[in-house]
Amino acid sequence: MIISRTPLRISFAGGGSDLPSYYEQSPGAVLSTAISKYIYITVNRKFDSKIRASYSVTENVDELGSLRHDLIREALRRVGVEAGIEISSISDIPSSGTGMGSSSSFTVGMLNALHAYTGLHAGAERLAREACHIEIDTCGKPIGVQDQYIAAYGGLQFITFSRDSGVKVEPVLCRPEVRRAFAERLLLLYTGRTRSADSILQTQNENTATRQDTRSRLGYMVQVAHTMRARLEAGDLDGVGDALDAGWRLKREVAEGITDPVIDGWYETARAAGARGGKLLGAGGGGFLLVMAEPELHPRIIAALPTLRAIPFAFEPHGSRIIYVEEEV
Repeated sequence: MIISRTPLRISFAGGGSDLPSYYEQSPGAVLSTAISKYIYITVNRKFDSKIRASYSVTENVDELGSLRHDLIREALRRVGVEAGIEISSISDIPSSGTGMGSSSSFTVGMLNALHAYTGLHAGAERLAREACHIEIDTCGKPIGVQDQYIAAYGGLQFITFSRDSGVKVEPVLCRPEVRRAFAERLLLLYTGRTRSADSILQTQNENTATRQDTRSRLGYMVQVAHTMRARLEAGDLDGVGDALDAGWRLKREVAEGITDPVIDGWYETARAAGARGGKLLGAGGGGFLLVMAEPELHPRIIAALPTLRAIPFAFEPHGSRIIYVEEEV
């Protein structure tokens, strides 16, 4: 039996510039961190030659081609396992539609566990690259490439994208006390909404490819990501909060469905209660609202938003890991 643990993520700035429709023409950049919320994948040899996959439903199939879950099916094909295996998944938070990159964490964790199952240690770069290939090239999902890399690498990272240089992952080099203070200022609020990001991302892809105003906003969002990195490395946390606010105000103009009057109301209520900045995580429409404020203001913000649920978390320095191996007797 093999168990992998793969972190979910919070993306602070630059989201959307990791879509090929943008970075194949202009360099993209995001600032993102892995967090202490995880997806666990368990892989075990099955007694017979069938395949059993348990996620939100359970599938028992006689052959790989009959497996309905496309990410599991294509990960198995990628590593060359076609029969006699059981796979299950557990997530610390709702596993889809929450804006924390759960689909990519799932795929990275699946590949990590399956490679270990076949006796291979796969490094972060390989896991991220293979997850991108499965999700984008094979399964045709209209997503970017930031989530796979932060899930594989972990840490607080500045990730850049370009047609010529590919994807580069660079740690944000801020002092430990600044990193701790940054994490302490962040408040994560669950909206209770889940949604499929595909339609929003499809619209964003189309707007990026055809509309100059969308490309211009994304260019400004890339500049915000660079600014946020510089302010973090300088220890200017008020400046980080201001950049977070600026990035969100740009992002919500990129595609229809990213926000709505209810979400805007939550955000402005948080600002009125003392939040310096914030954003809705992921493509938009629901999931988690992130706000940044002095820790002593968090209770006031939580009281002002009684329908939202505060979720404690920490930064996670590690990417996808194999946390359990039990060899067969």
